[in-house]
Amino acid sequence: MQDVHLFSYGTLRQEAVQLALFGRRIEGEPDAMPGWRQRMIEITDADVIAKSGTRWHPMVEPSDREDDAVEGTLFRISAEDLAHADAYEIDYVRREVRLRSGRMAWVYGDPEA
Repeated sequence: MQDVHLFSYGTLRQEAVQLALFGRRIEGEPDAMPGWRQRMIEITDADVIAKSGTRWHPMVEPSDREDDAVEGTLFRISAEDLAHADAYEIDYVRREVRLRSGRMAWVYGDPEA
């Protein structure tokens, strides 16, 4: 089975969310998304709020400032784990981005971006 790279800057880094989605805690390493910025959005899905413990979640969007970057964690997960994350991230669109490390990874971000 091949690992999938997933970059998280928000609630997927929380232990409670990982246990609810993947049934285990997952380890990752620090990385960043250059050329992106972060803002907060209000989530209305009761299940997502219950898993994360908050209705306010970060969202990323491209930035026109070269010095902007979103810090986060790069995880190696299975395709099955990614499907669970897709089901959780209902207000986001998954896209592939190049990280500061040079690696490509999936990230959930603004559907309008």
